[in-house]
Amino acid sequence: MRVLGIEGTAWAASAACYDDTGDSVFIESDPYQPDSGGIHPREAAEHMGEALPNVIDSVLTHAAETVDDAADTATNDTDSPNRYGIDCVAFSQGPGLGPCLRTVGTAARAAAQALNVPLVGVNHMVAHLEIGRHQSGFDSPVCLNASGANAHLLGYHNGRYQVLGETMDTGVGNALDKFTRHIGWEHPGGPKVEAAATDGELIDLPYVVKGMDFSFSGIMSAAKDAADEGEAIEDICFSLQEHIFGMLTEVAERALSLTGTDELVLGGGVGQNARLQSMLETMCEERGAAFDVPDNRFLRDNAGMIAVLGAKQFAAGQTITIEDSTVDPNFRPDEVAVAWREGEQSVACGRGGETASPTDGATATQSAGDRHGRQRGAEAVVDIIAPTDCEYELPARCVRKHRLSKAYRHPALDTTLTGERTTAEARLTSEARAAGVPTPLVWDVDRETATLHLQHVGEADLAERLTTDAITTVGNHLAAIHNAGLVHGDPTTRNVRVGDRVWLIDFGLGFHSGHIEDYAMDLHVLRQSLAATADDPAPLLDAVSGGYTAVGDTAVIDRLATVEDRGRYQ
Repeated sequence: MRVLGIEGTAWAASAACYDDTGDSVFIESDPYQPDSGGIHPREAAEHMGEALPNVIDSVLTHAAETVDDAADTATNDTDSPNRYGIDCVAFSQGPGLGPCLRTVGTAARAAAQALNVPLVGVNHMVAHLEIGRHQSGFDSPVCLNASGANAHLLGYHNGRYQVLGETMDTGVGNALDKFTRHIGWEHPGGPKVEAAATDGELIDLPYVVKGMDFSFSGIMSAAKDAADEGEAIEDICFSLQEHIFGMLTEVAERALSLTGTDELVLGGGVGQNARLQSMLETMCEERGAAFDVPDNRFLRDNAGMIAVLGAKQFAAGQTITIEDSTVDPNFRPDEVAVAWREGEQSVACGRGGETASPTDGATATQSAGDRHGRQRGAEAVVDIIAPTDCEYELPARCVRKHRLSKAYRHPALDTTLTGERTTAEARLTSEARAAGVPTPLVWDVDRETATLHLQHVGEADLAERLTTDAITTVGNHLAAIHNAGLVHGDPTTRNVRVGDRVWLIDFGLGFHSGHIEDYAMDLHVLRQSLAATADDPAPLLDAVSGGYTAVGDTAVIDRLATVEDRGRYQ
């Protein structure tokens, strides 16, 4: 099979020929380079209009010269419109800049009609994931997409790529570009930040993780302020990388923990950054997970990944008519029916959070003589131990939770985060219980070693007891803590325990707040976790809203719709 791929979502006017015979990809690209500032949509679209015919012609010339390698599809008639051996035309249907996408769509339709072959519409972000899966040979990896306009984590579940976490404001590349524009550097800013960071030292900047989501607006404002106040640019660049990439690596580990998978691939243009790659590699080594990064030519926007995914979709029968080929600037990856993986098992969603699935094969043994189990999640190792095995004289079965030092993070940043989160968990767990919500008793706190001793509660995680009654109760509990001015911060299906009661645990990302926005984010994190966990999430999502409304402020539910529309892929 041979596929002509066409890409042009933002800056790269690109065409490619993918030949599955020998798995070869030939790519031609002509990048748009703005004279100043960031990408200007109208100028970028004008560039697409001028550059796409040339790169497509170059790729078709290559296809004609190598047509003997595709004898099964080629015709010997040199006057045939398909003398290039092309089976279909695949193009970026979204997400991206509307003017650019419309130009690409026009080019793709013209090429498909000229070659008399079917048309395939490709989601640009799914293509980033699939090229990583294709090159790595992984079965069902989690993918971290870190590109200019976007940043998110994807995992395969129920026939689709679910968005496990995403930026709630701006893409990671755009965030870096905003800072570099502020200090007068030309586009693109990411490589310049990476170069300057080699001579920098750590300064304090915001580090914002909201469950599986993250935000860059606060850190960019702080970086601009630091530059205006005379802070060394090298130090700001170094600290931007340490904080932003630390956030991305943390949520990537949370995604691995949530899904129970042990494979991670990286996608997107920012994925070319050596420091980000190093952090992810270190994190995966610590977890015993496999990590892979595609070739640089497949990380930045390119038509090669469009052609490769187009071939899979074509083989699965996912062609579209000219009439249905309208582009979509807000085309979300979780809207794509992943027909090319039909029949494959989903990743084991719901096994994550701060304290996740057993590590190194260890399981909780329930024998009377040695009730001991160990679990390791994204943030901590948890030992479940009998009272007689505790360092302290405790009244019942005990959970000893030790937050792990993360080698991928800068030591000073890591020490701050582990200490703050240990203290926050102890304080907010107790305050939530005072608000009437079942939480574990906190028996001991050691900030220096980032260790807690807590009451062991519940029989199973919510992920294993997904009933509407339990979910309704979780909605009640979140409303109750919000009424008390508390935010959980990470209410995933792993951070709720179910038994004779429904318990909230793991308040390490929690904080005090009176803002309706923060309460809505709590609900968003829970709903996002359910969507990635349940086989039929719809009734559970309704139960969340019903449970919350029965106890809390209905204005939070109204704000929730706004929050969920804020993701970069809506």
